[in-house]
Amino acid sequence: MRVAVWKMTLICLLGTGGLRAQSSSEAKRIVETMLTHENDPAEHRNRYMYVSEERSDRTGGHLWRERVVETSAGKVRMLLAVDGSPLSAERAAAERERLAQIVAHPEEFLRREQAMKNDEEHAVQMLALLRRAFLFDDPHEAGSDLQITFRPDPAYKTQSLEERVLHAMTGTILVDRRMMQLHRIDGTMPTDVSVGFGLLGTVHAGSNFNTTHEMEPGGDWKNAVANTAIEGKALLFKEIGRNEHLVHSEFRLMPADMSVAQAVEMLER
Repeated sequence: MRVAVWKMTLICLLGTGGLRAQSSSEAKRIVETMLTHENDPAEHRNRYMYVSEERSDRTGGHLWRERVVETSAGKVRMLLAVDGSPLSAERAAAERERLAQIVAHPEEFLRREQAMKNDEEHAVQMLALLRRAFLFDDPHEAGSDLQITFRPDPAYKTQSLEERVLHAMTGTILVDRRMMQLHRIDGTMPTDVSVGFGLLGTVHAGSNFNTTHEMEPGGDWKNAVANTAIEGKALLFKEIGRNEHLVHSEFRLMPADMSVAQAVEMLER
């Protein structure tokens, strides 16, 4: 997933009143160009196999090392190790059986992957909130990147509870100067953000995320590292906890028309 991951969160502090805040026109132009690349399907058409290391709710808080193959139907994963230890013979056999079931009965796999694709598309839409809801300081050079600081536009009226939380963050963007591609984005919640006067929920100050993209063989900018740490409380005092760590590496180009069955065969070699 290109933006999977951080399938979740930009977060920046709502501004205060006063004169209309100003934003750098040059920084806005750079962000617009970067978002054009992010939204162009032609720039994300290649399929890859890669190694993923993840610690999240999905992994039960354990560190999973998986090999992943991208197909048009979704991402096929094979678990290789847990918390740095290879799988036991019993668990390895269960993993092979799980993959066999995906090939024999793909309906559940397709349903789950479609839900993940919807999350990824939603994350791209939330990234687009940058152009509408934030102000930018003048860019400056940071190695091979252009660094831009962003902050909430106090004039922007949020359209949903989710936007209220997203439009509560300050942070920085690194855009590759030559390719005008998103290299890294960092965001931090400077203060608590309450929804419904705190009755519906509160996301606590210090919640943060970062995502790093790197250019891989074939020219695609892929998600290489993602970290999310969101803390708070929701309705009825239910704890909010979203702590994820992802590292993707060892990218290899795959045929664009690879089927799920072929992906399973590739993983089992």
